Formats: sequence, structure tokens, C-alpha cells
Amino acid sequence: MTTSTILLIIALVALVIFGFWFIQYSQLKNEERKRQWELKRESQKSVSPIRLRAYERLALLMERTKPEHMLMELRSKEPEALSTWTVGQVQQYLLQTIRLEFDHNQSQQVYVSDEVWDQIVNARDQMASFVISIAAQIPVNATAQVYAQTLLTAYISNGLTPSDKALEMLKEEAKSLM
Repeated sequence: MTTSTILLIIALVALVIFGFWFIQYSQLKNEERKRQWELKRESQKSVSPIRLRAYERLALLMERTKPEHMLMELRSKEPEALSTWTVGQVQQYLLQTIRLEFDHNQSQQVYVSDEVWDQIVNARDQMASFVISIAAQIPVNATAQVYAQTLLTAYISNGLTPSDKALEMLKEEAKSLM
């Protein structure tokens, strides 16, 4: 056997070993990807329902902080509020409702995208500003009933509100989970 034959045999053996190693490596990588996919799929089974509940809760937050809902809730808790409270008292009730509803659902931000969460925060801030700005437009001696009516009229005439935009984003993102 000549040196060139030995080198040829060594090269062929190295090529066979490399080929065998490459095939094994590819199979192991494939198995690893398959395992990761299975883990992700199993994880999705438990995470998806939690995420969907988060979307539901945040949608409820957007609905509960709309003026018509907050005023109906005020009437159910305090039937005489709009006839006996001042504009300032109703305004404080609305602002407190917005803050409490938001605080109660703040942990849900971990389940939604940053864009959706930013839209929800914007909706909260815009609603609080709206409640304050309408109160500032009301005459000092106006009744809470006048304030409530002005608030509802102005809200309805606003068209697509920040709450509506946040709700739409929530729906779109929730649909992408299904």
C-alpha cells in the first residue's frame, strides 16, 4: 500500500465519519425542534385560555369605563345621586371608577402586546381627561343631571373613541390567538 492509497482510505473514512456525524446531528436537531414544538403546543393549551380571559377582562374594562356604563352603575348604587350630588361629586365618582377599574385589571398587561396595552392606557387617560373637561364646561351652579346629560351627549358625538380603538385592537389580537 502506497502512501497515496493510505491517504485516500483515510480521506474516505473521514468522509464516511463526517457524513455519519452530519446525519446524526441533523436528526438530533430535528428531534430537538420537534420537542420544542410539542412543548410550545402543550404550553399554548394552558396559556391560551388564560390569555383569552385577560382579553375578556380588558374588554370589560373598556366597556365599564364608558360614561353610559359608569352613570348607570352610579344610578344603581345611588339612585338619588344625579338629583342630590354636585357636579364635582359625580366627576370624582367617575374618575375613581376609571382608576379602580384600571387598577383592578393592570396585571392583565402581561398577556397582551405592548401596543394594545398602550392603547388601553391611552383610553384610560383620554376618558379621565374627557370627564374633567366636560365638568369644566358646565356652569358652576349646574346640577349633576345636567353634567351627566352633557357628558353622554358629548361622548356619543365623539365618534370613534379611544376606548373603541382599544377594544378593536383587543379583538384583533384575541382573534389572532384562535
